[in-house]
Amino acid sequence: MTRVIAICNQKGGVGKTTAAINLSTYLAVLGKKVLLIDFDPQANATSGLGINPKELNDTVYHGILGYASIENLIKNTKIFNHHLIPANQHLAGALVELVNLDEREFFLKKFINRLRPEYDYIFIDLPPSLSLLTVNGLAASDEVLIPIQCEYYGLEGLGQLLETVDMINNNLNQNIKIAGALLTMYDKREKLSREVAFEVRKHFPHYVFENEIPRCVSLAEAPSFGKPIILYNPGSSGAMAYERLAREIIGRE
Repeated sequence: MTRVIAICNQKGGVGKTTAAINLSTYLAVLGKKVLLIDFDPQANATSGLGINPKELNDTVYHGILGYASIENLIKNTKIFNHHLIPANQHLAGALVELVNLDEREFFLKKFINRLRPEYDYIFIDLPPSLSLLTVNGLAASDEVLIPIQCEYYGLEGLGQLLETVDMINNNLNQNIKIAGALLTMYDKREKLSREVAFEVRKHFPHYVFENEIPRCVSLAEAPSFGKPIILYNPGSSGAMAYERLAREIIGRE
């Protein structure tokens, strides 16, 4: 059964796109058929996988509005069984175009439902905001994975995100579950990292993944080379952490 997982945090800089790219690629390496949908107008997941957003004619924007066929949107990546539906700046226009349309919250859901039979996992990389794009991404999902940066402001806005998920469930008749919180940029040598991790594990009302993602230079460098960490530096601490996370997710199926 396909799992559609949105990776979401309204706060930027928490490692959201890094998680989307590297978790999805490791699941593919472990034998799953995986699709990553870039649903952020900044298109960082697209460029992070080696595709230049400015050179694209058709993107997820054209797909959800019916301007392009699904077959023309799906891109192969450098990992077997790992596919991408890219984005570029055109997606920002969807915020304006969807506002006056009926069922505007469900355009991505209808699009993804046509893809479900083809994949084990579909990941949605969402923008760092609570816009109509984010609502579309959440409404299209079965689960939400929330990256939380191990810094002072890491917990900021988390309550609002959980309230948004509850609001979508109640008002739009959805059943979105919280897959879990993922601690990112963790440094066990720093007291602050340990304190934030402790607070999240103690007070977060849902599952917290056992595997933290460490602060790792290679994870920060890999997108500039258009590669996931498994191709850029597979022996790094960040690569090994994402492999463990992928195995943890499979183990919880």
